[in-house]
Amino acid sequence: MRFLFTLILFISFIPFKASASDTTKIPIGRRLFHDHIKEEQRLADKADGRLDGVIKVGNNPDVNLQVTDALIRKINVLRNDIEIDSSLTNNDKVRYLRYVEDLLKDFIFSWKKHTINPSLAPLLVENFYEIFQANTKGENMTPLIQKVPYEVGLINASIFNENPGYKESKIALFRKFCEINPDKILENLAPYVNEPFADSMVIEAFNNSPSQLYTYAQSASSPQGKLIRRIDDPRIKTVVQLSTKNRALFYFPFLDDLISGKKTMAEIEKVAGTSDRTYDSIGYYSLLVKTEINYYSRLVQGDTPVAMLGANGLLDMLKAKALQHFITPINELHESPNPAVRFKAIQPLNAQELYYMMVLAENDIYTSSYKYSFDRMIQKMGPNPHGDSLLISLNFDHFKKFIKMAAEYNKLSEFLKTMPENSEKLMQAFVAKLETTKTLEDAVDVADSYGSITSPDLQKSMLQNVEWNEQRCIKENNERGRKIYSLLKTIFLSADPKNGIDLAQAIGIPPIYTVNYNYLADDSGRIIEQVFFYGDKDGKASFASYLTSFPSNDWSITQKKEWIEIRSKKGKPISIYANLPLDNETDKDAKAQEDLIDYLDSKGLKPSIVIHRGHSYHLPYTIQQLPESAKIIMLGSCGGYQNLKTILKYCPDAHIISTKQTGAMNVNKPIIDALDKTLREGKNIDWRQMWSGLDAEFNKAPREVRETFEDYIPPQKNLGALFIKAYNKEGGSDDE
Repeated sequence: MRFLFTLILFISFIPFKASASDTTKIPIGRRLFHDHIKEEQRLADKADGRLDGVIKVGNNPDVNLQVTDALIRKINVLRNDIEIDSSLTNNDKVRYLRYVEDLLKDFIFSWKKHTINPSLAPLLVENFYEIFQANTKGENMTPLIQKVPYEVGLINASIFNENPGYKESKIALFRKFCEINPDKILENLAPYVNEPFADSMVIEAFNNSPSQLYTYAQSASSPQGKLIRRIDDPRIKTVVQLSTKNRALFYFPFLDDLISGKKTMAEIEKVAGTSDRTYDSIGYYSLLVKTEINYYSRLVQGDTPVAMLGANGLLDMLKAKALQHFITPINELHESPNPAVRFKAIQPLNAQELYYMMVLAENDIYTSSYKYSFDRMIQKMGPNPHGDSLLISLNFDHFKKFIKMAAEYNKLSEFLKTMPENSEKLMQAFVAKLETTKTLEDAVDVADSYGSITSPDLQKSMLQNVEWNEQRCIKENNERGRKIYSLLKTIFLSADPKNGIDLAQAIGIPPIYTVNYNYLADDSGRIIEQVFFYGDKDGKASFASYLTSFPSNDWSITQKKEWIEIRSKKGKPISIYANLPLDNETDKDAKAQEDLIDYLDSKGLKPSIVIHRGHSYHLPYTIQQLPESAKIIMLGSCGGYQNLKTILKYCPDAHIISTKQTGAMNVNKPIIDALDKTLREGKNIDWRQMWSGLDAEFNKAPREVRETFEDYIPPQKNLGALFIKAYNKEGGSDDE
């Protein structure tokens, strides 16, 4: 096997042009510029943690070889071509060698910041070479920029900023950017308001989110404001009219009905009010729900309401008001022992309104809040509740999310009992047509639901439905569907040890229930951990609590200017690096994190365990800085469970510990302590065994702490995350 790999590597590095000879004589005056390129190649090689001649950007060896070939051999060919080109002056050659150096620098930076898929390296180099050739002839590079992905064009256009087509290329890149980021069209449109395509960009922005136009329409003197006001389109004119109205954002969800005349401004004003004092929160939320039901009935018929989606659209506003008026109040009163006090806010809501409140607050609703709200919904359905009638009245809007949540909170069987004649049909529909959606969200919901279901009969039924759909997709020759259902079937079967299915062997992903010590250790046998702290009040308290986990008999702590280094004195070697929770208002904590990452990189230290300690609003900053070497990731913040998909894009093989609800120091600490203790003893991690021990420990804790722990999800129960991981392994994409 090693021979085959070496042979493939050797073949891939055979020069594709005779001009790639290493015998080219480089004048002393230009050797330094070649050395700079070689240094960047070395950094690219080292970026994956190993200086071994192979640039590993993922788990596909073919892709890794192609990237390595592009950044090493083809870059060498490129600098050689620059040297032997007799049409270039010395200054030209120096300039182009610097361009090559910039190419490598920009690629490494973008790879590190997750702004480019590193597998695009071959295309990046090829496109650079084509532009280089065009540039030496004085040709416009725009056609070459237009034909490549935005990330590639952005890097190369910025390098060749003296090309005669630079301005035109910037326009081409802007249009590509708008296609990828329709929510950012208007904020970037000012330099292009007089271009012929500007009107169409405004319409595109409107179609994505009408409220985008609101702020700019208000600013009549701004370039965007002037452009918007000169567009002769009834939809745009309605937005301009709204921009002069008090509390305009309250009206955007009803924009379709306002344009068509189904609703008037006066009707909406009755519940939206003219101020907070005259605002009818229940009436407004009720109107949102009725409009959502109406809009969704149009959607299933292929007519998408323009005001339904996007920022401040109907769904956005419906969720915001559900959180503001109902979820947040009942969550904040979770310690209240009196249900009449705690759940007073939701008493006026009918069954439909409670349904939307729950499904749209998936990431925010507490377990106890959900269970009471669910019971209240059943109660509001009348003395003989029929779940099928409720779903029909809602046109089955969000029903898959509803089933998933009901399964998570152990309420699914109770709901299905309200519709005995149609319960099996509902579960069939829940599992059906997963291949028809653009994303994998529904498939992930099915996987997560199975992981939450405890009823053997319901598990058996779901498995049978998955198997039936797998056969359907095979007969229809639908490869995406076959892949989805085949993976779900394998994952479902593996949940029962009696089936003897090793997922690592069956679908090519690392072991799920265990983590080998050697898998986490580096070449020296040492495990590296990195902990992210944030410098707000709670972050500083969390840091102080964290330090109590390291008694001086077992650990040594060395404090640096911006971080601490913790090393085990006994047992296996473990080195932990945690940034200090410095003042976050002046971004000193951010600088400490950045400097620590640079330090680890400079020392060749690759963290295999990463821990986030901070509020949920800090989590995106931790995710952006995740090292690809991370094998275990602990999210100690509220709602970390909702970020699994994003994390798996950066660290596809990571085992993730997260919580669906509130992250707490008194829960995070025992989990981290158990993890460090196991590793210091040199033992392999068995998540089932570890979680069983933690479960026994928290069963002795006060009710509030125990309930908080129950919302923490260990890696082996993240079936949705396992599904995404397995799907991506097979060459799929979770955002197809």
